[in-house]
Amino acid sequence: MKIGIFSGSFDPVHTGHAMVASYAAQFAGLDEVWLMPSPLNPLKAGAPPAPESIRLEMCRLVADGCSGVKVSDFEFALPRPSYTYRTLTCLREAFPGHEFFLIIGSDNWLTFDRWRNHREITEEFRIIIYPRPGYPVATPLPDSITLLAEAPQALISSTFVREGLAEGKNMNYFVPLRVVEYIKSHKLYDTK
Repeated sequence: MKIGIFSGSFDPVHTGHAMVASYAAQFAGLDEVWLMPSPLNPLKAGAPPAPESIRLEMCRLVADGCSGVKVSDFEFALPRPSYTYRTLTCLREAFPGHEFFLIIGSDNWLTFDRWRNHREITEEFRIIIYPRPGYPVATPLPDSITLLAEAPQALISSTFVREGLAEGKNMNYFVPLRVVEYIKSHKLYDTK
C-alpha cells in the first residue's frame, strides 16, 4: 500500500490539517494517510501543552470523518526528540509491504534543509508538498517530490487556534466541531 505520513504536533488538530489529510487521501494517489502526532518536534521550542493521549484522540476525531485517513501513535514509541528520517526508516522496517510518502506543508519545505538527514529523506522516500498561502515552492522539483499545486489552501495555525480558544473566541469554523467539543469538555487551552 502507498501510505502518506502526515506528522505534526497537532496541538490542536484543526480544519487546515483535516483538509490536507483528506485531500492527500483522495487526490494524491495514496491508499491511506496516517495522521501521526509527534511527541516532540526538535525544531520547536518547548513541549506541546496538550499530552500525547489528548492530541492522539483529537486526531482520531478528525480521522473518523475523513475517508482513507487513519491515526497512528507509532512515533510515541520512538526515542526523543522525534526525527523524521528515523520515523520513516522505522516505519519501513515495521511495515515492509508499504511504501511511505512524507506529507509536508510548503512552509516546512522551505526550511527542509534544516531537518536532520534531509538528503537521506529525499533520496530514500517520496515527498508530497501541500501548498500553504505565502510559502511558494520553486519548480521544477526532483522526480521524488510532488507538489499538490491544485489543492485548496487555508492559512490556519494551531497557535492561532490556541490563542483564540484562550480568549474565548468561537473557533467552530477553524476546528472540526467534534474536536472543539472535545477541547471544551477537557478544558484544554484555557477555554473560557
